Amino acid sequence: MTGRHVLYVRYLTTDRPGHAPYDGLLDVLRGITPVVQALPPDAALADVRGALRYFGLDAVRLARLVRVRGLALHGTDCAIGVAPNPLLARLAAAPPGGGPGIGAVPDDPDAIAAFLADRPAADLHGVGPATARALAAYGIHTAGLVAAAPPLTLQRILGASTARRVQALARGTDPTPVVPGTPARSTAAEHRFGHDELDPAVRRRALLTLADRLGHRLRGTGQTTRALTLTVRYADRTATTRRRTLPEPTAHTPALAGTAYALHDALGLQRARVRTVALRAEDLTDARSSGRQLTFDRQTESARRLEPVLDRIAAKWPGSVGPAALARP
Repeated sequence: MTGRHVLYVRYLTTDRPGHAPYDGLLDVLRGITPVVQALPPDAALADVRGALRYFGLDAVRLARLVRVRGLALHGTDCAIGVAPNPLLARLAAAPPGGGPGIGAVPDDPDAIAAFLADRPAADLHGVGPATARALAAYGIHTAGLVAAAPPLTLQRILGASTARRVQALARGTDPTPVVPGTPARSTAAEHRFGHDELDPAVRRRALLTLADRLGHRLRGTGQTTRALTLTVRYADRTATTRRRTLPEPTAHTPALAGTAYALHDALGLQRARVRTVALRAEDLTDARSSGRQLTFDRQTESARRLEPVLDRIAAKWPGSVGPAALARP
């Protein structure tokens, strides 16, 4: 361990008009340290080792400074995790209820073990659903159980390399550096309903809005996505997550919306009381290296060629263009 020097900052954004843009909030972090790794749409990692002596503050006090500046300059609060590495910082920034605040993990092996002991294995960043299910099948549900498991047992369940990596994470070891300018591997958008939403048509409209937002963001960064994940959160605070691999990498809004609709319809929610829907584009890749199947559908090809033009119009006059289905009657 080399001390607490990593901040994970998650800005608590909303869909309210006039809310502070994400880039402006990143500038708050860059005003403290140049080592900032953006994690769109609402989070970032920062390595503050060089800032500790400059400001004469410890990492927790720097986190308070970030929070105050975010509120003062942009009216946006945040949840911040302070820890020796990105894994622990992410977990520390997730307090019960998901509200704002600062969580800190001491740079002490015993304290780290206690912090991780009862965490679900699936909460460890880098442990996917398939790995978590494989562990759960053997009664290994928590990070503490993973850390205490005999290495040979984990190797039989997960394979040698995955077992070593997962057990290291469960023990709080994460060598991942904070790399400024690293392209995002995923990007997400979320819509919170003003009340528990029972109408499937309203939910589909929200999904179209999110798909349009993701498509615009991907095209703006010259990226495409290979997979889309839908998360639906309910009034009782439970959630359902479904993932689908796309037929080909894309940033085309109708393709993203069609996949989102298919994921939503497959859930068969009927009268479910939905509080939030979120879409995450994953496995991002450079659009220039992404192949695309040609089609003889002139309407689809015209729409693809028109999207960059509409993106430029939307950037200059926000809200002026968008899917026709979102137009107010």
